[in-house]
Amino acid sequence: MQLETYTKKFLPRIEEELQKVIEQSQIPGDSSLREMLSYHLGWTGPGAGPTAAGKRVRPLFMLLVSEAVGGVWQKSLPAAAAVEVLHNFSLIHDDIEDRSETRRGRETLWTMHGIPIALNAGDAMFTLAFRAMQKLSRSHSSEVCLRAYHLFTDACLALTKGQHLDISFENAENTQVDDYLVMIQGKTAALLSASAELGALLGGAPVKLQQTYSDLGKYIGLAFQAYDDYLGIWGDAEVTGKSTSSDLLARKKTLPILYGLAQNGKFAEMWQDEINEENAAELAEQLKAEGAYDYTKEKADAFSRSALKALEQAAPGGTAGEALAELIESLIRRNY
Repeated sequence: MQLETYTKKFLPRIEEELQKVIEQSQIPGDSSLREMLSYHLGWTGPGAGPTAAGKRVRPLFMLLVSEAVGGVWQKSLPAAAAVEVLHNFSLIHDDIEDRSETRRGRETLWTMHGIPIALNAGDAMFTLAFRAMQKLSRSHSSEVCLRAYHLFTDACLALTKGQHLDISFENAENTQVDDYLVMIQGKTAALLSASAELGALLGGAPVKLQQTYSDLGKYIGLAFQAYDDYLGIWGDAEVTGKSTSSDLLARKKTLPILYGLAQNGKFAEMWQDEINEENAAELAEQLKAEGAYDYTKEKADAFSRSALKALEQAAPGGTAGEALAELIESLIRRNY
């Protein structure tokens, strides 16, 4: 399998580049900020290691695209580090905004250090992401660097717009499925789309092909989120590591739940009452009976087909192209 080969080749270089970026957070005489960022990235502290660090999907995706279009992947490393740092900025802030006490089985920064200093750590991550992008000027023209900055900035804005909508939906009474799809295009799909487009740009692909890769990343993000929403209610808890009642108990307005509410049937009535561990399974069954189960699967499959169509149009070359196809398959694989 080519993906395993490329993962072994790329991940150490991604981690090395990330280490260089985070080193810039060091304060003379005080290492506490750097230690917080290192902990969040999974390098230090209780439970440190690959599970705590995550899979580094976005930088891996970018580097595979860069090589698959004929570029030199090493020249894309600064941008690969930047998208991973930006992603982790969003996770720090999301944990605060969602009051999440754990991430990947470990305490979140705000539970350990308090909200004010954790917010500041997230702000540092955001700033360091742009510092990382500056290194592109060592290997790319001013025109390419400027275009890369525009793409990166647009992704930042889309990401924060998506989070704004997600938070707003918590108290909104008339959120529709279409509103939700707009939200996940920002919160989930924007950075994957930017990672793919940046990889193509920095790899020297023509503009039309860059857009194809942008579409590819977008549809992967949409498929991934729709699938995640499905698993949040009907998945196998032993496989996902997440209770199938958690989304219902938290009253998260995910794709199947919004679909069910729109039917204005028994599920919508039950949604108005208290939800607990005893009746969560009944709500899930009612959702399924009203068509939300099939609707969510169909949406996830439709987004997956769009991603595969974009991949076919992109026609990535060489062994990197084979690894890219494997990565995409792993992200949109259907195990209903």
